[in-house]
Amino acid sequence: MKKLFALLLTFLAIPFLLHAQEAQTYIIKAGKIFDAEKGVFLESRDILVEGKVIKEMGRNLKPGKGVTVIDLTDHTVIPGLIDSHTHLLTDLAPDKNTIGGTVEYITTQDGAYRALRSVKLLESYLAAGFTTVKDLGNSGMFLDVSLSNAIDEGFIRGPRMFASGPILSSVGGQFLGLSHDYGHLAATEYRIIKSPDDARFAVREHINYGTDLIKICADNSPNNTALTRDEMQAIVEMAHGFGKKVTAHANSPASITSAVLAGVDGIEHGYRIDDASLALMAKHDVYLVPTDYHVAPIGIKYHKDGGWTDEQANSFKQVLNKRLQSAEKQQVKIVFGSDIYVDFGMSRGDAAKNVFVAYLDAGIPAHKILQYATSNAAEFIGAKDKLGVLKPNAIADIVAYKGDLEKDFNNIFNKAAFVAKNGEILINHTGTTTTTGSQK
Repeated sequence: MKKLFALLLTFLAIPFLLHAQEAQTYIIKAGKIFDAEKGVFLESRDILVEGKVIKEMGRNLKPGKGVTVIDLTDHTVIPGLIDSHTHLLTDLAPDKNTIGGTVEYITTQDGAYRALRSVKLLESYLAAGFTTVKDLGNSGMFLDVSLSNAIDEGFIRGPRMFASGPILSSVGGQFLGLSHDYGHLAATEYRIIKSPDDARFAVREHINYGTDLIKICADNSPNNTALTRDEMQAIVEMAHGFGKKVTAHANSPASITSAVLAGVDGIEHGYRIDDASLALMAKHDVYLVPTDYHVAPIGIKYHKDGGWTDEQANSFKQVLNKRLQSAEKQQVKIVFGSDIYVDFGMSRGDAAKNVFVAYLDAGIPAHKILQYATSNAAEFIGAKDKLGVLKPNAIADIVAYKGDLEKDFNNIFNKAAFVAKNGEILINHTGTTTTTGSQK
Protein backbone atom coordinates (compact mmCIF):
# COMPACT_ATOMS: atom_id res chain seq x y z
CA MET A 1 0.00 0.00 0.00
CA LYS A 2 2.74 2.44 0.94
CA LYS A 3 4.67 1.81 -2.29
CA LEU A 4 1.48 2.20 -4.35
CA PHE A 5 0.79 5.67 -2.97
CA ALA A 6 4.44 6.63 -3.33
CA LEU A 7 4.32 5.74 -7.02
CA LEU A 8 1.02 7.57 -7.52
CA LEU A 9 2.47 10.70 -5.96
CA THR A 10 5.83 10.59 -7.74
CA PHE A 11 4.74 12.48 -10.85
CA LEU A 12 3.69 15.44 -8.71
CA ALA A 13 7.11 15.47 -7.08
CA ILE A 14 9.23 15.96 -10.23
CA PRO A 15 9.52 19.79 -9.95
CA PHE A 16 10.35 19.48 -6.26
CA LEU A 17 13.02 16.83 -6.80
CA LEU A 18 14.64 18.83 -9.58
CA HIS A 19 14.90 21.97 -7.46
CA ALA A 20 15.54 20.49 -4.01
CA GLN A 21 18.61 22.05 -2.47
CA GLU A 22 21.49 20.05 -1.11
CA ALA A 23 22.38 20.43 2.55
CA GLN A 24 24.02 23.80 2.96
CA THR A 25 25.43 26.23 5.46
CA TYR A 26 23.94 29.69 5.81
CA ILE A 27 23.51 32.51 8.30
CA ILE A 28 20.23 34.31 8.85
CA LYS A 29 20.54 37.85 10.14
CA ALA A 30 17.22 38.49 11.88
CA GLY A 31 15.75 41.79 12.99
CA LYS A 32 13.85 39.92 15.70
CA ILE A 33 13.56 36.30 16.70
CA PHE A 34 10.95 34.62 18.85
CA ASP A 35 12.27 32.65 21.83
CA ALA A 36 9.40 30.15 22.09
CA GLU A 37 10.53 28.62 25.36
CA LYS A 38 10.52 31.95 27.18
CA GLY A 39 7.75 33.50 25.10
CA VAL A 40 9.75 36.65 24.30
CA PHE A 41 10.98 38.46 21.19
CA LEU A 42 14.70 39.21 21.01
CA GLU A 43 16.37 41.91 18.92
CA SER A 44 19.12 41.41 16.34
CA ARG A 45 20.11 37.76 16.43
CA ASP A 46 21.99 35.64 13.91
CA ILE A 47 21.22 31.98 13.23
CA LEU A 48 23.86 29.68 11.76
CA VAL A 49 22.37 26.66 9.98
CA GLU A 50 24.50 23.67 9.02
CA GLY A 51 22.69 20.94 7.15
CA LYS A 52 19.47 20.10 8.96
CA VAL A 53 20.20 21.75 12.31
CA ILE A 54 20.83 25.09 13.94
CA LYS A 55 24.52 25.10 14.77
CA GLU A 56 24.90 28.41 16.57
CA MET A 57 22.98 31.55 17.54
CA GLY A 58 24.20 34.94 18.69
CA ARG A 59 25.03 38.46 17.63
CA ASN A 60 27.30 39.32 14.70
CA LEU A 61 28.25 35.76 13.77
CA LYS A 62 31.09 35.73 11.23
CA PRO A 63 30.38 33.68 8.10
CA GLY A 64 33.16 31.52 6.74
CA LYS A 65 34.18 31.23 3.10
CA GLY A 66 31.33 30.38 0.76
CA VAL A 67 28.64 30.73 3.43
CA THR A 68 25.32 32.19 2.30
CA VAL A 69 24.07 35.18 4.26
CA ILE A 70 20.33 35.87 4.29
CA ASP A 71 19.44 39.37 5.36
CA LEU A 72 16.20 39.27 7.36
CA THR A 73 16.95 42.35 9.43
CA ASP A 74 13.53 43.80 8.59
CA HIS A 75 11.78 40.51 9.44
CA THR A 76 10.66 38.60 12.53
CA VAL A 77 11.98 35.04 12.59
CA ILE A 78 10.16 32.25 14.44
CA PRO A 79 10.34 28.46 14.67
CA GLY A 80 8.33 26.54 12.08
CA LEU A 81 4.66 26.47 13.09
CA ILE A 82 2.91 23.25 14.14
CA ASP A 83 -0.78 22.52 13.55
CA SER A 84 -1.72 19.79 16.02
CA HIS A 85 -5.16 18.94 14.65
CA THR A 86 -5.44 18.42 10.91
CA HIS A 87 -7.48 16.19 8.57
CA LEU A 88 -5.51 16.32 5.34
CA LEU A 89 -7.37 13.44 3.67
CA THR A 90 -10.77 15.14 4.03
CA ASP A 91 -11.87 18.28 2.20
CA LEU A 92 -15.64 18.82 2.23
CA ALA A 93 -17.58 21.50 0.41
CA PRO A 94 -19.36 23.79 2.92
CA ASP A 95 -22.78 22.40 2.01
CA LYS A 96 -21.54 18.80 2.27
CA ASN A 97 -20.53 18.87 5.96
CA THR A 98 -23.42 16.54 6.80
CA ILE A 99 -23.86 12.80 7.24
CA GLY A 100 -25.06 12.59 3.65
CA GLY A 101 -22.14 14.62 2.37
CA THR A 102 -19.65 12.56 4.36
CA VAL A 103 -21.07 9.26 3.13
CA GLU A 104 -20.97 10.57 -0.44
CA TYR A 105 -17.36 11.63 0.10
CA ILE A 106 -16.07 8.29 1.37
CA THR A 107 -18.02 6.21 -1.14
CA THR A 108 -17.20 8.19 -4.29
CA GLN A 109 -13.57 9.21 -3.71
CA ASP A 110 -11.03 6.43 -3.42
CA GLY A 111 -7.82 6.54 -1.44
CA ALA A 112 -5.62 7.47 -4.38
CA TYR A 113 -7.78 10.48 -5.23
CA ARG A 114 -7.85 11.66 -1.61
CA ALA A 115 -4.09 11.30 -1.29
CA LEU A 116 -3.34 13.09 -4.54
CA ARG A 117 -5.63 16.00 -3.67
CA SER A 118 -3.94 16.39 -0.29
CA VAL A 119 -0.69 17.35 -2.04
CA LYS A 120 -2.11 20.82 -2.67
CA LEU A 121 -3.21 21.11 0.97
CA LEU A 122 0.29 20.17 2.14
CA GLU A 123 1.90 22.79 -0.10
CA SER A 124 -0.44 25.44 1.30
CA TYR A 125 0.61 24.58 4.84
CA LEU A 126 4.26 25.18 3.96
CA ALA A 127 3.38 28.48 2.29
CA ALA A 128 1.63 29.55 5.50
CA GLY A 129 4.68 28.74 7.63
CA PHE A 130 3.67 25.33 9.02
CA THR A 131 6.54 22.85 8.91
CA THR A 132 4.86 20.15 11.04
CA VAL A 133 1.30 18.87 11.31
CA LYS A 134 -0.41 16.27 13.48
CA ASP A 135 -3.02 14.48 11.38
CA LEU A 136 -5.85 12.95 13.40
CA GLY A 137 -7.91 10.56 11.33
CA ASN A 138 -10.77 10.86 8.87
CA SER A 139 -8.16 9.50 6.49
CA GLY A 140 -9.45 6.09 5.46
CA MET A 141 -7.35 3.11 6.43
CA PHE A 142 -3.90 4.58 7.14
CA LEU A 143 -3.79 6.90 4.12
CA ASP A 144 -2.23 9.48 6.44
CA VAL A 145 0.65 7.11 7.17
CA SER A 146 1.23 6.61 3.45
CA LEU A 147 1.17 10.36 2.89
CA SER A 148 3.65 10.91 5.72
CA ASN A 149 5.97 8.29 4.23
CA ALA A 150 5.76 9.94 0.81
CA ILE A 151 6.87 13.24 2.37
CA ASP A 152 9.71 11.62 4.31
CA GLU A 153 10.93 9.78 1.22
CA GLY A 154 10.95 12.96 -0.89
CA PHE A 155 8.18 12.07 -3.32
CA ILE A 156 6.14 15.13 -2.39
CA ARG A 157 6.77 18.36 -0.52
CA GLY A 158 4.97 19.17 2.68
CA PRO A 159 5.27 19.58 6.44
CA ARG A 160 6.43 16.54 8.36
CA MET A 161 3.38 14.59 9.49
CA PHE A 162 2.63 12.88 12.77
CA ALA A 163 -0.12 10.46 11.74
CA SER A 164 -2.69 8.77 13.98
CA GLY A 165 -4.32 6.41 11.51
CA PRO A 166 -8.05 5.60 11.93
CA ILE A 167 -9.61 7.02 15.10
CA LEU A 168 -10.36 4.39 17.78
CA SER A 169 -14.06 4.78 18.50
CA SER A 170 -17.20 3.25 19.91
CA VAL A 171 -19.92 1.97 17.58
CA GLY A 172 -20.91 4.37 14.79
CA GLY A 173 -17.85 6.58 14.87
CA GLN A 174 -18.88 10.19 14.43
CA PHE A 175 -21.36 9.42 11.67
CA LEU A 176 -24.46 10.90 13.24
CA GLY A 177 -27.68 9.37 11.90
CA LEU A 178 -26.11 6.50 9.95
CA SER A 179 -28.75 3.76 9.70
CA HIS A 180 -28.16 0.19 10.80
CA ASP A 181 -28.10 -1.10 7.21
CA TYR A 182 -25.12 1.13 6.48
CA GLY A 183 -23.40 0.99 9.86
CA HIS A 184 -20.47 -0.84 8.29
CA LEU A 185 -19.43 2.43 6.59
CA ALA A 186 -18.21 3.80 9.91
CA ALA A 187 -15.55 1.10 9.95
CA THR A 188 -14.07 2.45 6.70
CA GLU A 189 -12.96 5.61 8.54
CA TYR A 190 -12.80 4.51 12.20
CA ARG A 191 -11.45 1.52 14.09
CA ILE A 192 -14.55 0.42 16.00
CA ILE A 193 -13.64 -0.90 19.47
CA LYS A 194 -15.67 -3.77 20.92
CA SER A 195 -13.91 -4.58 24.20
CA PRO A 196 -10.76 -3.82 26.21
CA ASP A 197 -8.99 -6.76 24.58
CA ASP A 198 -10.02 -5.53 21.14
CA ALA A 199 -8.75 -2.08 22.14
CA ARG A 200 -5.32 -3.52 22.91
CA PHE A 201 -5.28 -5.35 19.59
CA ALA A 202 -6.29 -2.16 17.75
CA VAL A 203 -3.29 -0.31 19.19
CA ARG A 204 -1.00 -3.11 18.04
CA GLU A 205 -2.55 -2.83 14.57
CA HIS A 206 -1.84 0.88 14.50
CA ILE A 207 1.73 0.46 15.67
CA ASN A 208 2.28 -2.27 13.08
CA TYR A 209 1.03 -0.02 10.27
CA GLY A 210 3.29 2.84 11.26
CA THR A 211 1.25 5.40 13.21
CA ASP A 212 3.02 8.00 15.33
CA LEU A 213 0.30 8.37 17.96
CA ILE A 214 -3.19 7.12 18.81
CA LYS A 215 -6.39 9.16 18.65
CA ILE A 216 -9.55 8.00 20.40
CA CYS A 217 -13.12 9.21 20.75
CA ALA A 218 -13.76 9.55 24.48
CA ASP A 219 -17.18 10.60 23.30
CA ASN A 220 -18.53 10.26 19.77
CA SER A 221 -20.00 13.75 19.52
CA PRO A 222 -22.01 14.54 17.50
CA ASN A 223 -22.96 10.85 17.88
CA ASN A 224 -24.17 9.58 21.24
CA THR A 225 -21.96 6.66 22.29
CA ALA A 226 -18.58 6.51 23.96
CA LEU A 227 -15.66 4.25 24.77
CA THR A 228 -15.73 2.83 28.27
CA ARG A 229 -13.13 3.77 30.85
CA ASP A 230 -11.72 0.22 30.69
CA GLU A 231 -11.38 0.44 26.91
CA MET A 232 -9.63 3.80 27.08
CA GLN A 233 -7.32 2.61 29.82
CA ALA A 234 -6.41 -0.48 27.79
CA ILE A 235 -5.59 1.75 24.81
CA VAL A 236 -3.44 4.08 26.89
CA GLU A 237 -1.51 1.29 28.60
CA MET A 238 -0.74 -0.45 25.31
CA ALA A 239 0.17 2.76 23.47
CA HIS A 240 2.40 4.03 26.25
CA GLY A 241 4.09 0.63 26.30
CA PHE A 242 5.13 1.32 22.70
CA GLY A 243 6.17 4.87 23.53
CA LYS A 244 3.19 6.41 21.72
CA LYS A 245 0.95 9.18 23.04
CA VAL A 246 -2.84 9.09 23.13
CA THR A 247 -5.07 12.07 22.47
CA ALA A 248 -8.85 12.09 22.88
CA HIS A 249 -11.72 13.77 21.08
CA ALA A 250 -13.80 14.84 24.08
CA ASN A 251 -16.31 17.60 24.73
CA SER A 252 -18.43 16.95 27.81
CA PRO A 253 -17.04 17.20 31.36
CA ALA A 254 -17.90 13.52 31.90
CA SER A 255 -16.00 12.27 28.84
CA ILE A 256 -13.04 14.58 29.53
CA THR A 257 -12.83 13.38 33.14
CA SER A 258 -13.05 9.74 32.06
CA ALA A 259 -10.32 10.18 29.44
CA VAL A 260 -7.98 12.02 31.81
CA LEU A 261 -8.39 9.37 34.51
CA ALA A 262 -7.73 6.71 31.87
CA GLY A 263 -4.34 8.35 31.30
CA VAL A 264 -4.60 10.18 27.95
CA ASP A 265 -1.99 12.78 27.06
CA GLY A 266 -4.27 15.31 25.39
CA ILE A 267 -7.85 16.46 24.98
CA GLU A 268 -9.01 17.67 21.55
CA HIS A 269 -11.74 20.35 21.37
CA GLY A 270 -13.17 20.38 24.91
CA TYR A 271 -15.96 22.71 23.83
CA ARG A 272 -18.08 22.13 26.93
CA ILE A 273 -15.23 21.73 29.40
CA ASP A 274 -15.76 23.06 32.93
CA ASP A 275 -13.37 24.36 35.57
CA ALA A 276 -13.28 21.04 37.43
CA SER A 277 -12.20 19.23 34.24
CA LEU A 278 -9.53 21.86 33.60
CA ALA A 279 -8.23 21.47 37.15
CA LEU A 280 -8.02 17.71 36.64
CA MET A 281 -6.14 18.20 33.36
CA ALA A 282 -3.68 20.54 35.05
CA LYS A 283 -3.13 18.04 37.85
CA HIS A 284 -2.38 15.22 35.40
CA ASP A 285 -0.38 17.39 32.98
CA VAL A 286 -2.82 16.77 30.11
CA TYR A 287 -2.67 19.12 27.12
CA LEU A 288 -5.69 20.93 25.66
CA VAL A 289 -6.00 21.40 21.89
CA PRO A 290 -8.77 24.03 21.50
CA THR A 291 -9.86 23.85 17.86
CA ASP A 292 -11.67 27.16 17.70
CA TYR A 293 -12.27 27.61 13.98
CA HIS A 294 -16.00 27.88 14.79
CA VAL A 295 -15.46 31.37 16.19
CA ALA A 296 -12.68 32.47 13.85
CA PRO A 297 -13.84 34.78 11.03
CA ILE A 298 -14.09 31.88 8.55
CA GLY A 299 -16.13 29.83 11.01
CA ILE A 300 -18.52 32.62 11.92
CA LYS A 301 -19.29 33.25 8.24
CA TYR A 302 -19.72 29.52 7.64
CA HIS A 303 -22.18 29.12 10.50
CA LYS A 304 -24.11 32.26 9.56
CA ASP A 305 -24.44 30.96 6.00
CA GLY A 306 -25.78 27.78 7.60
CA GLY A 307 -28.46 29.65 9.57
CA TRP A 308 -26.85 30.77 12.84
CA THR A 309 -28.09 34.08 14.20
CA ASP A 310 -25.71 36.76 15.48
CA GLU A 311 -26.88 35.90 18.99
CA GLN A 312 -25.98 32.23 18.57
CA ALA A 313 -22.57 33.06 17.12
CA ASN A 314 -21.75 35.54 19.89
CA SER A 315 -22.96 33.16 22.60
CA PHE A 316 -20.74 30.35 21.35
CA LYS A 317 -17.80 32.73 21.05
CA GLN A 318 -18.23 33.75 24.69
CA VAL A 319 -18.30 30.11 25.77
CA LEU A 320 -15.10 29.27 23.90
CA ASN A 321 -13.35 32.46 25.00
CA LYS A 322 -14.16 31.73 28.64
CA ARG A 323 -12.86 28.18 28.29
CA LEU A 324 -9.57 29.42 26.82
CA GLN A 325 -9.17 32.05 29.53
CA SER A 326 -9.96 29.51 32.26
CA ALA A 327 -7.43 27.06 30.83
CA GLU A 328 -4.77 29.76 30.93
CA LYS A 329 -5.72 30.70 34.47
CA GLN A 330 -5.44 27.08 35.63
CA GLN A 331 -2.12 26.69 33.78
CA VAL A 332 -3.30 23.93 31.48
CA LYS A 333 -0.84 23.56 28.62
CA ILE A 334 -2.51 24.72 25.41
CA VAL A 335 -1.59 23.56 21.91
CA PHE A 336 -2.77 25.06 18.63
CA GLY A 337 -4.99 22.94 16.40
CA SER A 338 -7.13 24.11 13.49
CA ASP A 339 -9.41 21.11 12.77
CA ILE A 340 -10.06 22.45 9.27
CA TYR A 341 -11.64 19.89 6.94
CA VAL A 342 -14.11 22.13 5.08
CA ASP A 343 -13.18 24.15 1.99
CA PHE A 344 -13.62 27.76 3.14
CA GLY A 345 -12.60 29.28 -0.19
CA MET A 346 -9.00 29.90 0.82
CA SER A 347 -5.92 27.71 1.06
CA ARG A 348 -5.92 25.16 3.88
CA GLY A 349 -2.82 26.72 5.42
CA ASP A 350 -4.36 30.19 5.48
CA ALA A 351 -7.61 28.79 6.88
CA ALA A 352 -5.62 27.15 9.68
CA LYS A 353 -3.94 30.44 10.60
CA ASN A 354 -7.33 32.15 10.61
CA VAL A 355 -7.93 30.31 13.90
CA PHE A 356 -5.26 32.53 15.49
CA VAL A 357 -7.80 35.36 15.22
CA ALA A 358 -10.15 33.44 17.53
CA TYR A 359 -7.41 33.30 20.15
CA LEU A 360 -6.72 37.01 19.75
CA ASP A 361 -10.43 37.67 20.25
CA ALA A 362 -10.25 35.75 23.53
CA GLY A 363 -7.56 38.14 24.74
CA ILE A 364 -4.60 35.80 24.26
CA PRO A 365 -1.45 37.83 23.44
CA ALA A 366 0.64 37.12 20.35
CA HIS A 367 3.53 35.52 22.23
CA LYS A 368 1.19 33.02 23.89
CA ILE A 369 -0.44 32.11 20.58
CA LEU A 370 2.96 31.49 19.04
CA GLN A 371 3.89 29.27 21.96
CA TYR A 372 0.69 27.25 21.39
CA ALA A 373 1.85 26.63 17.82
CA THR A 374 5.56 26.07 18.49
CA SER A 375 7.16 24.97 21.77
CA ASN A 376 3.97 23.71 23.44
CA ALA A 377 3.02 21.73 20.34
CA ALA A 378 6.52 20.26 20.05
CA GLU A 379 6.39 19.08 23.67
CA PHE A 380 3.02 17.45 23.05
CA ILE A 381 4.33 15.38 20.12
CA GLY A 382 7.49 14.38 21.99
CA ALA A 383 9.88 16.65 20.07
CA LYS A 384 10.92 19.04 22.83
CA ASP A 385 14.22 20.84 22.08
CA LYS A 386 14.11 19.60 18.46
CA LEU A 387 11.03 21.27 16.99
CA GLY A 388 9.19 24.47 17.89
CA VAL A 389 12.34 26.28 19.08
CA LEU A 390 15.23 28.28 17.71
CA LYS A 391 18.38 27.17 19.53
CA PRO A 392 21.57 25.18 18.89
CA ASN A 393 21.02 21.51 17.98
CA ALA A 394 17.35 22.06 17.18
CA ILE A 395 16.09 21.04 13.74
CA ALA A 396 16.32 24.03 11.42
CA ASP A 397 12.61 24.67 10.85
CA ILE A 398 12.61 28.43 10.43
CA VAL A 399 9.94 30.90 9.27
CA ALA A 400 10.14 34.67 8.77
CA TYR A 401 7.53 37.40 8.38
CA LYS A 402 8.36 40.85 7.06
CA GLY A 403 7.83 43.45 9.77
CA ASP A 404 7.50 43.34 13.53
CA LEU A 405 5.36 40.36 14.50
CA GLU A 406 5.40 41.42 18.15
CA LYS A 407 3.80 44.81 17.47
CA ASP A 408 1.63 44.01 14.45
CA PHE A 409 0.79 40.31 14.76
CA ASN A 410 -2.72 40.44 13.34
CA ASN A 411 -1.65 42.12 10.09
CA ILE A 412 1.62 40.28 9.47
CA PHE A 413 1.21 36.62 10.41
CA ASN A 414 -0.78 35.73 7.30
CA LYS A 415 2.11 35.85 4.83
CA ALA A 416 5.37 33.97 5.37
CA ALA A 417 8.29 35.48 3.44
CA PHE A 418 10.78 32.70 4.26
CA VAL A 419 10.32 29.03 5.12
CA ALA A 420 12.98 26.41 5.81
CA LYS A 421 12.31 22.83 6.88
CA ASN A 422 15.13 20.54 7.99
CA GLY A 423 17.46 23.36 6.97
CA GLU A 424 16.30 23.29 3.36
CA ILE A 425 15.07 26.66 2.13
CA LEU A 426 11.69 26.01 0.54
CA ILE A 427 10.38 29.57 0.26
CA ASN A 428 12.41 32.78 0.06
CA HIS A 429 10.60 35.91 -1.07
CA THR A 430 13.12 38.24 0.57
CA GLY A 431 15.56 38.62 -2.33
CA THR A 432 18.34 39.45 0.13
CA THR A 433 20.76 36.52 -0.15
CA THR A 434 24.51 36.89 -0.64
CA THR A 435 27.46 34.51 -0.54
CA THR A 436 30.68 35.46 1.25
CA GLY A 437 34.15 35.24 -0.14
CA SER A 438 37.22 34.19 1.86
CA GLN A 439 37.53 35.55 5.37
CA LYS A 440 40.77 36.86 6.90
